[in-house]
Amino acid sequence: MPFSHSGQLSAIVGFAEALAPVSILDVGTGMGQYGFLLRTNLENEHLFEVDGARARQRPREQWRVRIDGIEGYATYLTPVHDYVYDRMMIGDAMDILPTLPEAAYDLVMAIDILEHLTVEQGREFLAQLRRVAGRAALVSTPKQFCAQDIEANPFENHRSVWSEQDLHQAGYSTVIDNAESWIAVCTKTASLVD
Repeated sequence: MPFSHSGQLSAIVGFAEALAPVSILDVGTGMGQYGFLLRTNLENEHLFEVDGARARQRPREQWRVRIDGIEGYATYLTPVHDYVYDRMMIGDAMDILPTLPEAAYDLVMAIDILEHLTVEQGREFLAQLRRVAGRAALVSTPKQFCAQDIEANPFENHRSVWSEQDLHQAGYSTVIDNAESWIAVCTKTASLVD
């Protein structure tokens, strides 16, 4: 589905707040849920100016954080994308990621995307996320396999399930073990994972 389960929202946004990135790549934006949360939480004082009885939205040029996104299914795009994302790339992430420069973003995140890939594709995907991340790559994926076949959007089909050990072997350390998902990170700033 093009949105995330509520159980992992605060952990993921909290990690991003601790990292304080100035550039983010959201892979598989869906309806733009994380782009919106990150824009509002990381830019809060830069989005609006309040001076006594006067309040106004600040111009985009005054925003500090660049948030780009990749979405494979253009039908998911909403007005949220136009507002929160600086750049949207439409297409298969497995085709787009290799074209991006190494360490191009402070934070690269792929929330509930890994289960839509085969294990072989997933290993390459995780490696590409690490390559494009300058400071941290964060992924979440369900702990249990749940069959899902969406005829309208084959990107939504479930093709794999990942264990904590699988994520460690791919270079990611588990940050949160919540009830439904693994949230794992590969970071070049070790203190963020402790």
